[in-house]
Amino acid sequence: MQIVVIGAGIVGLTTAALLLKAGHRVTVLEAQTYPGGSAGTFFHKGYRFDAGATLAGGFQPGGPHTRLAEILDLTYPTRPIQDAGWVVHLPHRQIFQWSDPQKWQEEMNRHFPYSRSFWKLQRFLANRVWDLSSRSVPLPPQSVREGIALLKALRPDTLGTVPFFFSRVKDVFPRQWTAEFKTFVDAQLLISAQTTSEHASLLYGSAAMDLPRRGIHMVEGGMGTLSSVLVDWIRNHGGRVLFREEVTHVEVQKGRAHQVRTRKGNTYPCDALVANMTPWGWAKVLGDSLPEAIQKEIQQTRRMWGAFVIHLGVDASTVNTPITHHQIIGSIEQPLGETNSIFLSLSPLDDPSRAPEGMRAATLSTHTEPLGWFSLSEEAYQRRKAQYTEQCLSLVEREFPGFRSAIRLCLAGTPRTYAFYTRRPWGMVGGFPQTSLIHIRGPQSGLPNAWLVGDSVFPGQSTAGVTLGAMRVANLILQSL
Repeated sequence: MQIVVIGAGIVGLTTAALLLKAGHRVTVLEAQTYPGGSAGTFFHKGYRFDAGATLAGGFQPGGPHTRLAEILDLTYPTRPIQDAGWVVHLPHRQIFQWSDPQKWQEEMNRHFPYSRSFWKLQRFLANRVWDLSSRSVPLPPQSVREGIALLKALRPDTLGTVPFFFSRVKDVFPRQWTAEFKTFVDAQLLISAQTTSEHASLLYGSAAMDLPRRGIHMVEGGMGTLSSVLVDWIRNHGGRVLFREEVTHVEVQKGRAHQVRTRKGNTYPCDALVANMTPWGWAKVLGDSLPEAIQKEIQQTRRMWGAFVIHLGVDASTVNTPITHHQIIGSIEQPLGETNSIFLSLSPLDDPSRAPEGMRAATLSTHTEPLGWFSLSEEAYQRRKAQYTEQCLSLVEREFPGFRSAIRLCLAGTPRTYAFYTRRPWGMVGGFPQTSLIHIRGPQSGLPNAWLVGDSVFPGQSTAGVTLGAMRVANLILQSL
Protein backbone atom coordinates (compact mmCIF):
# COMPACT_ATOMS: atom_id res chain seq x y z
CA MET A 1 0.00 0.00 0.00
CA GLN A 2 1.19 3.53 -0.79
CA ILE A 3 0.96 5.86 2.20
CA VAL A 4 1.64 9.60 2.04
CA VAL A 5 2.47 11.56 5.19
CA ILE A 6 2.14 15.35 5.16
CA GLY A 7 4.68 16.98 7.46
CA ALA A 8 8.10 15.87 8.69
CA GLY A 9 7.60 16.78 12.31
CA ILE A 10 8.26 14.21 15.03
CA VAL A 11 4.72 12.86 14.84
CA GLY A 12 4.61 12.55 11.03
CA LEU A 13 8.01 10.87 10.92
CA THR A 14 7.12 8.51 13.78
CA THR A 15 3.93 7.42 12.03
CA ALA A 16 5.80 7.02 8.75
CA ALA A 17 8.56 4.91 10.32
CA LEU A 18 6.10 2.55 12.00
CA LEU A 19 4.12 2.07 8.78
CA LEU A 20 7.32 1.54 6.81
CA LYS A 21 8.46 -1.10 9.29
CA ALA A 22 5.11 -2.84 8.81
CA GLY A 23 5.90 -3.25 5.12
CA HIS A 24 4.14 -0.35 3.42
CA ARG A 25 5.56 2.14 0.93
CA VAL A 26 5.80 5.54 2.60
CA THR A 27 6.48 9.05 1.29
CA VAL A 28 6.81 12.01 3.65
CA LEU A 29 6.31 15.49 2.19
CA GLU A 30 7.70 18.52 4.05
CA ALA A 31 7.35 22.18 3.07
CA GLN A 32 10.50 23.28 4.91
CA THR A 33 14.14 22.50 4.17
CA TYR A 34 14.64 20.65 7.45
CA PRO A 35 12.55 18.29 9.63
CA GLY A 36 10.99 18.84 13.03
CA GLY A 37 8.26 21.41 12.45
CA SER A 38 7.35 23.05 15.76
CA ALA A 39 9.97 20.83 17.43
CA GLY A 40 12.65 21.53 14.84
CA THR A 41 16.04 23.22 15.06
CA PHE A 42 17.15 25.88 12.59
CA PHE A 43 20.57 27.36 11.83
CA HIS A 44 21.39 31.07 11.99
CA LYS A 45 24.81 32.75 12.19
CA GLY A 46 26.47 29.76 13.83
CA TYR A 47 23.63 29.03 16.25
CA ARG A 48 21.27 26.05 16.33
CA PHE A 49 18.00 27.43 17.69
CA ASP A 50 15.05 25.30 18.75
CA ALA A 51 12.09 26.58 16.75
CA GLY A 52 9.47 25.83 19.39
CA ALA A 53 9.56 22.85 21.74
CA THR A 54 12.65 22.80 23.96
CA LEU A 55 11.81 19.98 26.42
CA ALA A 56 12.20 16.33 25.42
CA GLY A 57 10.28 14.10 27.83
CA GLY A 58 9.05 10.53 27.75
CA PHE A 59 12.40 8.72 27.83
CA GLN A 60 11.67 6.74 31.00
CA PRO A 61 11.42 2.92 30.78
CA GLY A 62 8.18 2.26 28.95
CA GLY A 63 7.98 5.90 27.86
CA PRO A 64 6.96 6.69 24.27
CA HIS A 65 10.43 7.63 22.99
CA THR A 66 11.99 4.62 24.67
CA ARG A 67 9.39 2.27 23.20
CA LEU A 68 9.78 3.75 19.72
CA ALA A 69 13.55 3.38 19.86
CA GLU A 70 13.13 -0.28 20.84
CA ILE A 71 10.61 -0.94 18.05
CA LEU A 72 12.78 0.67 15.38
CA ASP A 73 16.11 -0.40 16.89
CA LEU A 74 17.52 3.12 16.79
CA THR A 75 19.42 5.31 19.23
CA TYR A 76 18.74 8.95 20.01
CA PRO A 77 21.79 11.10 20.88
CA THR A 78 20.40 12.17 24.26
CA ARG A 79 21.31 12.06 27.90
CA PRO A 80 19.06 12.33 30.95
CA ILE A 81 18.80 15.42 33.11
CA GLN A 82 19.79 14.04 36.48
CA ASP A 83 19.00 17.00 38.71
CA ALA A 84 16.36 19.69 38.13
CA GLY A 85 14.37 19.52 34.91
CA TRP A 86 13.78 23.23 35.29
CA VAL A 87 13.49 25.98 37.89
CA VAL A 88 10.26 27.90 38.47
CA HIS A 89 11.03 31.51 39.40
CA LEU A 90 8.14 33.03 41.32
CA PRO A 91 8.48 36.69 42.37
CA HIS A 92 9.78 35.78 45.83
CA ARG A 93 11.05 32.21 45.61
CA GLN A 94 12.63 29.61 43.33
CA ILE A 95 11.25 26.09 43.10
CA PHE A 96 13.30 23.29 41.57
CA GLN A 97 11.54 20.68 39.45
CA TRP A 98 13.69 17.76 40.64
CA SER A 99 13.69 14.60 38.57
CA ASP A 100 14.12 12.51 41.73
CA PRO A 101 10.65 11.92 43.29
CA GLN A 102 11.97 12.05 46.84
CA LYS A 103 13.78 15.36 46.32
CA TRP A 104 10.67 16.72 44.61
CA GLN A 105 8.51 15.73 47.56
CA GLU A 106 10.92 17.45 49.93
CA GLU A 107 10.88 20.56 47.72
CA MET A 108 7.09 20.76 47.90
CA ASN A 109 7.09 20.17 51.66
CA ARG A 110 9.54 23.04 52.05
CA HIS A 111 7.62 25.55 49.95
CA PHE A 112 3.99 24.49 50.42
CA PRO A 113 3.86 22.24 53.53
CA TYR A 114 0.05 22.32 53.56
CA SER A 115 -0.10 20.69 50.11
CA ARG A 116 1.10 17.15 50.96
CA SER A 117 -2.29 15.54 50.30
CA PHE A 118 -2.59 17.33 46.94
CA TRP A 119 0.77 16.03 45.69
CA LYS A 120 0.09 12.56 47.08
CA LEU A 121 -3.11 12.39 45.02
CA GLN A 122 -1.34 13.88 41.99
CA ARG A 123 1.35 11.18 42.14
CA PHE A 124 -1.25 8.43 42.53
CA LEU A 125 -3.24 9.61 39.50
CA ALA A 126 -0.12 10.32 37.42
CA ASN A 127 1.18 6.79 37.96
CA ARG A 128 -2.12 5.29 36.80
CA VAL A 129 -2.35 7.53 33.73
CA TRP A 130 1.26 6.93 32.69
CA ASP A 131 0.72 3.20 33.16
CA LEU A 132 -2.24 3.33 30.77
CA SER A 133 -0.24 5.36 28.25
CA SER A 134 2.61 2.84 28.33
CA ARG A 135 0.12 0.24 27.05
CA SER A 136 -1.10 2.46 24.18
CA VAL A 137 -4.64 2.84 25.48
CA PRO A 138 -6.70 4.43 22.65
CA LEU A 139 -8.56 7.58 23.72
CA PRO A 140 -11.10 8.33 22.46
CA PRO A 141 -11.85 4.93 20.83
CA GLN A 142 -12.28 5.25 17.06
CA SER A 143 -13.54 1.74 16.38
CA VAL A 144 -15.05 -1.32 18.01
CA ARG A 145 -11.58 -2.85 18.08
CA GLU A 146 -10.21 0.18 19.94
CA GLY A 147 -13.12 0.05 22.36
CA ILE A 148 -12.29 -3.56 23.15
CA ALA A 149 -8.60 -2.68 23.52
CA LEU A 150 -9.51 0.07 25.98
CA LEU A 151 -11.55 -2.34 28.12
CA LYS A 152 -8.75 -4.92 28.09
CA ALA A 153 -6.23 -2.30 29.21
CA LEU A 154 -8.16 -1.45 32.37
CA ARG A 155 -6.80 -2.98 35.55
CA PRO A 156 -8.10 -3.09 39.13
CA ASP A 157 -5.85 -0.23 40.23
CA THR A 158 -7.17 1.86 37.32
CA LEU A 159 -10.53 1.94 39.05
CA GLY A 160 -9.02 4.29 41.62
CA THR A 161 -9.07 7.05 39.00
CA VAL A 162 -12.80 6.71 38.23
CA PRO A 163 -14.04 9.10 41.00
CA PHE A 164 -11.84 11.82 39.49
CA PHE A 165 -12.78 11.35 35.84
CA PHE A 166 -14.79 14.58 35.65
CA SER A 167 -12.70 16.58 38.16
CA ARG A 168 -10.62 19.66 37.47
CA VAL A 169 -7.24 20.20 39.11
CA LYS A 170 -8.50 23.02 41.31
CA ASP A 171 -11.25 20.75 42.69
CA VAL A 172 -8.65 18.95 44.80
CA PHE A 173 -6.62 21.96 45.95
CA PRO A 174 -5.68 21.93 49.65
CA ARG A 175 -8.00 23.97 51.85
CA GLN A 176 -5.24 26.37 52.84
CA TRP A 177 -4.07 27.10 49.29
CA THR A 178 -2.59 30.49 48.57
CA ALA A 179 -2.39 32.63 45.46
CA GLU A 180 1.30 31.72 45.20
CA PHE A 181 0.54 27.99 45.28
CA LYS A 182 -2.15 28.39 42.61
CA THR A 183 0.17 30.41 40.38
CA PHE A 184 2.84 27.72 40.68
CA VAL A 185 0.38 24.96 39.71
CA ASP A 186 -1.16 27.07 36.93
CA ALA A 187 2.25 27.80 35.46
CA GLN A 188 3.01 24.08 35.16
CA LEU A 189 -0.37 23.33 33.64
CA LEU A 190 -0.17 26.14 31.11
CA ILE A 191 2.96 24.70 29.49
CA SER A 192 1.85 21.06 29.74
CA ALA A 193 -1.96 21.15 29.39
CA GLN A 194 -2.45 24.58 27.75
CA THR A 195 -4.84 25.75 30.46
CA THR A 196 -4.96 26.48 34.19
CA SER A 197 -6.24 24.68 37.27
CA GLU A 198 -9.84 25.95 37.03
CA HIS A 199 -10.22 24.19 33.68
CA ALA A 200 -7.55 21.47 33.37
CA SER A 201 -8.71 17.85 33.58
CA LEU A 202 -7.39 16.41 36.84
CA LEU A 203 -6.32 13.10 35.30
CA TYR A 204 -4.53 14.73 32.36
CA GLY A 205 -3.12 17.51 34.52
CA SER A 206 -1.75 15.07 37.11
CA ALA A 207 0.21 13.22 34.44
CA ALA A 208 1.33 16.45 32.77
CA MET A 209 2.67 17.91 36.03
CA ASP A 210 4.70 14.74 36.52
CA LEU A 211 6.68 15.24 33.30
CA PRO A 212 9.94 16.24 35.09
CA ARG A 213 9.89 12.84 36.82
CA ARG A 214 9.31 11.01 33.52
CA GLY A 215 12.59 11.08 31.70
CA ILE A 216 13.45 14.61 30.51
CA HIS A 217 16.53 14.42 28.30
CA MET A 218 19.03 16.79 26.73
CA VAL A 219 19.16 16.32 22.96
CA GLU A 220 22.56 16.77 21.36
CA GLY A 221 22.37 19.45 18.68
CA GLY A 222 18.88 20.60 19.68
CA MET A 223 15.36 19.21 19.53
CA GLY A 224 15.47 18.84 15.75
CA THR A 225 17.96 16.00 16.15
CA LEU A 226 15.09 13.71 17.19
CA SER A 227 13.45 14.25 13.80
CA SER A 228 16.75 14.01 11.91
CA VAL A 229 17.34 10.55 13.41
CA LEU A 230 13.91 9.46 12.17
CA VAL A 231 14.54 10.88 8.68
CA ASP A 232 17.76 8.87 8.44
CA TRP A 233 15.98 5.71 9.64
CA ILE A 234 13.19 6.10 7.08
CA ARG A 235 15.58 6.69 4.19
CA ASN A 236 17.85 3.84 5.24
CA HIS A 237 14.86 1.48 5.23
CA GLY A 238 13.55 2.39 1.79
CA GLY A 239 11.13 5.22 2.57
CA ARG A 240 11.14 8.70 1.07
CA VAL A 241 11.34 12.04 2.88
CA LEU A 242 11.09 14.95 0.46
CA PHE A 243 11.74 18.56 1.48
CA ARG A 244 10.52 21.76 -0.23
CA GLU A 245 7.31 19.90 -1.08
CA GLU A 246 4.51 21.98 0.41
CA VAL A 247 1.15 20.24 0.04
CA THR A 248 -1.45 22.68 -1.25
CA HIS A 249 -4.35 20.37 -2.05
CA VAL A 250 -5.69 16.92 -1.22
CA GLU A 251 -7.81 15.50 -4.05
CA VAL A 252 -10.81 13.43 -2.99
CA GLN A 253 -12.49 10.80 -5.17
CA LYS A 254 -15.55 8.83 -4.09
CA GLY A 255 -15.20 10.14 -0.56
CA ARG A 256 -11.59 9.00 -0.13
CA ALA A 257 -8.23 10.77 -0.28
CA HIS A 258 -6.91 9.97 -3.76
CA GLN A 259 -3.72 12.01 -4.17
CA VAL A 260 -1.98 15.13 -2.90
CA ARG A 261 -0.68 18.03 -4.94
CA THR A 262 2.28 20.22 -3.96
CA ARG A 263 3.12 23.84 -4.72
CA LYS A 264 5.66 22.60 -7.28
CA GLY A 265 2.83 20.92 -9.19
CA ASN A 266 3.87 17.40 -8.26
CA THR A 267 1.22 14.82 -7.40
CA TYR A 268 1.52 11.83 -5.08
CA PRO A 269 -1.19 9.13 -5.21
CA CYS A 270 -2.09 7.50 -1.89
CA ASP A 271 -4.01 4.51 -0.60
CA ALA A 272 -3.86 6.07 2.86
CA LEU A 273 -2.99 9.57 4.01
CA VAL A 274 -1.59 10.92 7.27
CA ALA A 275 -1.74 14.69 7.80
CA ASN A 276 0.35 16.31 10.52
CA MET A 277 -2.03 19.27 10.63
CA THR A 278 -4.51 21.08 12.81
CA PRO A 279 -8.18 20.79 11.77
CA TRP A 280 -7.88 24.29 10.27
CA GLY A 281 -4.88 23.26 8.19
CA TRP A 282 -6.76 20.17 7.05
CA ALA A 283 -9.68 22.34 5.95
CA LYS A 284 -7.31 24.51 3.92
CA VAL A 285 -5.89 21.64 1.84
CA LEU A 286 -9.27 19.92 1.37
CA GLY A 287 -11.12 23.04 0.27
CA ASP A 288 -14.61 22.23 -1.04
CA SER A 289 -14.06 18.53 -0.27
CA LEU A 290 -14.03 19.15 3.48
CA PRO A 291 -16.56 16.80 5.13
CA GLU A 292 -19.47 18.56 6.79
CA ALA A 293 -18.70 17.03 10.19
CA ILE A 294 -15.20 18.55 10.24
CA GLN A 295 -16.55 21.88 9.02
CA LYS A 296 -19.01 21.99 11.93
CA GLU A 297 -16.29 20.98 14.37
CA ILE A 298 -14.06 23.84 13.25
CA GLN A 299 -16.87 26.35 13.65
CA GLN A 300 -17.56 25.19 17.20
CA THR A 301 -13.99 24.63 18.43
CA ARG A 302 -11.98 27.14 20.38
CA ARG A 303 -8.68 27.99 18.74
CA MET A 304 -5.34 27.07 20.30
CA TRP A 305 -2.69 29.33 21.80
CA GLY A 306 0.05 31.01 19.82
CA ALA A 307 3.59 31.79 20.95
CA PHE A 308 5.74 34.87 21.11
CA VAL A 309 9.34 33.67 20.98
CA ILE A 310 12.76 35.28 21.16
CA HIS A 311 15.90 33.51 19.93
CA LEU A 312 19.03 34.85 21.59
CA GLY A 313 22.76 34.44 21.34
CA VAL A 314 24.25 35.17 24.78
CA ASP A 315 27.74 35.30 26.25
CA ALA A 316 28.31 32.04 28.13
CA SER A 317 30.72 33.64 30.60
CA THR A 318 27.90 35.86 31.88
CA VAL A 319 24.95 33.47 31.46
CA ASN A 320 26.69 30.46 33.02
CA THR A 321 23.93 28.68 34.96
CA PRO A 322 24.22 24.91 34.43
CA ILE A 323 20.42 24.48 34.66
CA THR A 324 19.15 24.86 31.12
CA HIS A 325 15.40 25.47 31.61
CA HIS A 326 13.78 28.26 33.62
CA GLN A 327 10.13 29.25 33.98
CA ILE A 328 9.79 32.84 35.17
CA ILE A 329 6.57 34.35 36.53
CA GLY A 330 6.13 38.12 36.61
CA SER A 331 3.19 38.75 38.95
CA ILE A 332 0.91 36.33 40.79
CA GLU A 333 -1.91 38.88 40.60
CA GLN A 334 -1.99 38.93 36.78
CA PRO A 335 -3.10 36.22 34.32
CA LEU A 336 -0.34 34.00 32.96
CA GLY A 337 0.89 34.29 29.39
CA GLU A 338 1.27 37.49 27.37
CA THR A 339 4.78 38.07 28.87
CA ASN A 340 3.66 37.58 32.51
CA SER A 341 5.02 34.02 32.33
CA ILE A 342 7.93 32.99 30.14
CA PHE A 343 9.93 29.83 29.55
CA LEU A 344 13.68 30.25 28.98
CA SER A 345 15.76 27.39 27.57
CA LEU A 346 19.55 27.61 27.27
CA SER A 347 21.79 25.35 25.24
CA PRO A 348 23.93 23.10 27.46
CA LEU A 349 27.34 24.47 28.38
CA ASP A 350 28.93 21.23 27.15
CA ASP A 351 27.26 21.12 23.72
CA PRO A 352 29.52 23.18 21.42
CA SER A 353 27.39 22.35 18.38
CA ARG A 354 24.65 24.74 19.50
CA ALA A 355 26.51 28.07 19.38
CA PRO A 356 29.79 29.76 18.42
CA GLU A 357 32.66 29.38 20.89
CA GLY A 358 32.01 31.17 24.16
CA MET A 359 28.29 31.63 23.41
CA ARG A 360 24.99 29.93 24.23
CA ALA A 361 21.80 29.64 22.20
CA ALA A 362 18.69 30.65 24.13
CA THR A 363 15.00 30.36 23.33
CA LEU A 364 12.50 32.42 25.31
CA SER A 365 8.75 32.07 24.80
CA THR A 366 5.40 33.13 26.23
CA HIS A 367 1.82 32.09 25.45
CA THR A 368 -0.13 34.64 23.42
CA GLU A 369 -3.57 34.88 21.84
CA PRO A 370 -2.74 34.47 18.15
CA LEU A 371 -5.49 36.22 16.19
CA GLY A 372 -4.71 39.70 17.49
CA TRP A 373 -1.28 39.64 15.86
CA PHE A 374 -2.80 39.32 12.39
CA SER A 375 -5.09 42.36 12.56
CA LEU A 376 -2.31 44.87 13.30
CA SER A 377 -0.88 47.36 10.83
CA GLU A 378 2.82 46.89 10.14
CA GLU A 379 3.70 49.82 12.39
CA ALA A 380 1.54 48.51 15.25
CA TYR A 381 2.89 45.00 14.71
CA GLN A 382 6.52 46.11 15.06
CA ARG A 383 5.63 48.22 18.08
CA ARG A 384 3.98 45.28 19.80
CA LYS A 385 6.95 43.01 19.02
CA ALA A 386 9.29 45.55 20.62
CA GLN A 387 7.01 45.87 23.65
CA TYR A 388 6.81 42.09 24.18
CA THR A 389 10.57 41.75 23.71
CA GLU A 390 11.23 44.41 26.33
CA GLN A 391 8.82 42.87 28.85
CA CYS A 392 10.22 39.35 28.40
CA LEU A 393 13.83 40.46 28.74
CA SER A 394 12.97 42.49 31.83
CA LEU A 395 11.67 39.32 33.51
CA VAL A 396 14.86 37.42 32.64
CA GLU A 397 17.00 40.32 33.91
CA ARG A 398 15.16 40.16 37.23
CA GLU A 399 16.36 36.60 37.78
CA PHE A 400 19.70 36.83 35.95
CA PRO A 401 21.21 40.29 36.45
CA GLY A 402 23.50 41.17 33.55
CA PHE A 403 21.57 39.02 31.06
CA ARG A 404 20.81 42.00 28.80
CA SER A 405 24.46 42.95 28.53
CA ALA A 406 25.29 39.36 27.50
CA ILE A 407 23.01 39.43 24.42
CA ARG A 408 24.86 39.40 21.10
CA LEU A 409 21.97 38.32 18.85
CA CYS A 410 18.21 38.84 19.23
CA LEU A 411 15.48 37.52 16.92
CA ALA A 412 11.81 37.91 17.87
CA GLY A 413 8.98 35.84 16.37
CA THR A 414 5.21 35.95 16.69
CA PRO A 415 2.24 33.80 15.59
CA ARG A 416 2.75 35.44 12.17
CA THR A 417 6.25 33.95 12.11
CA TYR A 418 4.96 30.49 13.00
CA ALA A 419 2.25 30.74 10.36
CA PHE A 420 4.88 31.52 7.72
CA TYR A 421 7.45 28.87 8.63
CA THR A 422 5.22 26.02 9.84
CA ARG A 423 2.24 26.71 7.51
CA ARG A 424 -0.08 26.41 10.51
CA PRO A 425 -3.15 28.69 10.21
CA TRP A 426 -2.84 31.67 12.57
CA GLY A 427 0.43 30.21 13.85
CA MET A 428 -1.34 28.15 16.50
CA VAL A 429 0.93 25.79 18.44
CA GLY A 430 0.84 23.59 21.52
CA GLY A 431 -2.45 21.79 21.07
CA PHE A 432 -5.93 22.23 22.50
CA PRO A 433 -6.43 23.02 26.20
CA GLN A 434 -6.97 19.66 27.93
CA THR A 435 -10.10 20.41 29.89
CA SER A 436 -12.04 17.13 29.60
CA LEU A 437 -11.41 13.49 28.80
CA ILE A 438 -14.89 13.36 27.27
CA HIS A 439 -14.43 16.16 24.77
CA ILE A 440 -11.02 15.31 23.36
CA ARG A 441 -10.05 15.21 19.72
CA GLY A 442 -9.11 11.94 18.10
CA PRO A 443 -7.37 11.50 14.73
CA GLN A 444 -10.58 11.56 12.67
CA SER A 445 -10.35 13.47 9.39
CA GLY A 446 -13.81 12.86 7.97
CA LEU A 447 -12.35 10.61 5.27
CA PRO A 448 -12.12 6.82 5.81
CA ASN A 449 -8.53 6.52 4.54
CA ALA A 450 -7.06 9.68 6.09
CA TRP A 451 -5.99 10.47 9.65
CA LEU A 452 -4.81 13.59 11.45
CA VAL A 453 -1.84 13.52 13.80
CA GLY A 454 -0.02 16.16 15.82
CA ASP A 455 -0.52 18.32 18.89
CA SER A 456 -4.22 18.91 18.12
CA VAL A 457 -4.90 15.15 18.44
CA PHE A 458 -5.11 13.63 21.93
CA PRO A 459 -2.90 13.38 23.93
CA GLY A 460 -1.10 16.11 21.94
CA GLN A 461 1.35 18.52 23.58
CA SER A 462 5.01 17.71 24.06
CA THR A 463 7.22 15.32 22.11
CA ALA A 464 6.05 12.51 24.40
CA GLY A 465 2.38 13.26 23.76
CA VAL A 466 2.61 13.49 19.97
CA THR A 467 4.72 10.33 19.82
CA LEU A 468 1.99 8.44 21.73
CA GLY A 469 -0.53 9.82 19.24
CA ALA A 470 1.58 8.73 16.28
CA MET A 471 1.89 5.17 17.61
CA ARG A 472 -1.87 5.02 18.10
CA VAL A 473 -2.60 6.29 14.56
CA ALA A 474 -0.11 3.86 13.02
CA ASN A 475 -2.00 1.01 14.71
CA LEU A 476 -5.32 2.38 13.44
CA ILE A 477 -4.02 2.51 9.89
CA LEU A 478 -2.60 -1.00 10.03
CA GLN A 479 -5.92 -2.31 11.36
CA SER A 480 -7.83 -0.59 8.57
CA LEU A 481 -5.51 -1.93 5.86
